[in-house]
Amino acid sequence: MAVLDWIVIGLFALALVGIILWVFKQKQKSSDDYFLAGRDASWIAIGASIFASNIGSEHLIGLAGAGASSGMAMAHWEMQAWMILILGWVFVPFYNRSMVFTMPEFLEKRYNAESRTILSIISLISYVLTKVAVTVYAGGLVFKEVFGIETMWGIDFFWISAIGLVLITAIYTVVGGMKSVLYTSVLQTPILLLGSLIILVLGLRAVGGWDELMAITSAIEVNSYGDSMTNLIRDNRDPDFPWLGVLIGSAVIGFWYWCTDQFIVQRVLSGKNEQESRRGTIFGAYLKLTPVFLFMIPGMIAFAMSQKGITINGEVFVLNNADAAFPALVATLLPAGVKGLVVSGILAALMSSLASLFNSSASLFTIDFYKKYRPEASEQKLLTVGRIATVVVVVLGILWIPIMRSIGDVLYTYLQDVQSVLAPGIAAAFLLGIISKKPTPKGGMWGMIVGFIIGIMRLGAKVYYTQVAGAAGYTDVASWAADNGVTNFFYQIFYDVNWLFFSGGMLVVSIAVIMIVSRFTTAAPDEQIAGLTYGSIREEDKAASRASWNKWDIIHTSIILTITLAFYAYFW
Repeated sequence: MAVLDWIVIGLFALALVGIILWVFKQKQKSSDDYFLAGRDASWIAIGASIFASNIGSEHLIGLAGAGASSGMAMAHWEMQAWMILILGWVFVPFYNRSMVFTMPEFLEKRYNAESRTILSIISLISYVLTKVAVTVYAGGLVFKEVFGIETMWGIDFFWISAIGLVLITAIYTVVGGMKSVLYTSVLQTPILLLGSLIILVLGLRAVGGWDELMAITSAIEVNSYGDSMTNLIRDNRDPDFPWLGVLIGSAVIGFWYWCTDQFIVQRVLSGKNEQESRRGTIFGAYLKLTPVFLFMIPGMIAFAMSQKGITINGEVFVLNNADAAFPALVATLLPAGVKGLVVSGILAALMSSLASLFNSSASLFTIDFYKKYRPEASEQKLLTVGRIATVVVVVLGILWIPIMRSIGDVLYTYLQDVQSVLAPGIAAAFLLGIISKKPTPKGGMWGMIVGFIIGIMRLGAKVYYTQVAGAAGYTDVASWAADNGVTNFFYQIFYDVNWLFFSGGMLVVSIAVIMIVSRFTTAAPDEQIAGLTYGSIREEDKAASRASWNKWDIIHTSIILTITLAFYAYFW
């Protein structure tokens, strides 16, 4: 890092501090102000926050690493972000009418109080054990690679950068709440986009251009069925990414994440009206078309540069670890000053993602637990509890880092596994609950419970069989099972089934449970679900929604869908 790089990083930090101080001076008298920025956010702030919150270190490390190791296989998860449009066009009207702070609160209005508690518990556990810990862990690895520092003051630099990142982000989230998240995202998003674009351009120039990149990566076979790194759609016999499983699994996870997860939906709930919220999702969908090119393609570039043995600054570029692809390009390709800008972009991604996690976690605890049991609590008390909850989440995230660090190279796989088994039950409850009045409170509740139990059994099976096989000296569970004749039902269903097909199967089971239980239980009263399902929308609600969009919203939505289809056609 040159002096000029530190100057650029310093200027970015000053701008960030300026925004936070400005937010701090804005009086936040209510929980509406703290958790949802007073429900006054514009479409630009909402879209930028959706993008900046989503792009974290799991993208900078995981997505680039996936590109370097398996090519385009994981691109489905990014391209499924077109489902943000479903959030804007289908779910926003219902969420806005309900005037809720959190997704569990919405489920209470649609189903019952038990459903709210179940989703709150699942969400909080998943935030601490996956999103917070994964982001912090990967962030420490990024900065250790970029700065090239092993230890500082006798301490592993990983811990210094990881914990420092958490503390700085926690301070401005605790101080400013949702407004800090929204307005710092407006600064961070263009920096992140510009920095990553520079990496893409310089990387393509170094490897010899787009055609050379495609030639090198298309020559690398990823399975025994003729598929290469550039194939998005792979043979259905592929053990990791069968095309049917990918389309089903990524759609389930995408729907849950983009349309029902508090982490994303909270950005939309902060909109000043339905029109701003919807346009925020459209803007966010435009931005989400870029990560494949800004992070995954650079990962493939790093792989191609290593394969080709390209010399940079007198040294042959060697990629020893796929997860180091993006930070290695930053450290190798960029000149002084530009490197500082890109590092600022990385810092922006890490901080924005963490800030959103902290704020969402605080909202869930304060609104769905504390306020539920202390309804008489003052607005000032709710703000205090929200800030304390944020600090607790920070501490728990830090305490979980050593456990996350111990799993090393399976970090991204761990994250996807957890999401794939958490998503189906929740997605089924939201989807059926809004489509129809027929799902009963007990039906929605039991659909989530059964989905969660099945998911925990799947994760438990993975941990159990991996440990047993490892203790027996095997590095591959399938080989251990074959040698030891393990063919029992539990192993075949809960471990051996491809994780993507399993996720799709879980969605089917959860939907079936909701429908069956609803057949034999009492439906919610009409007054309870008024305006919360398609079957209970009032004429004035329909008129208000229709007045909130025009032809330009349709045109931009069509452009996004066309680009998505064109991408699939090109990399088919």
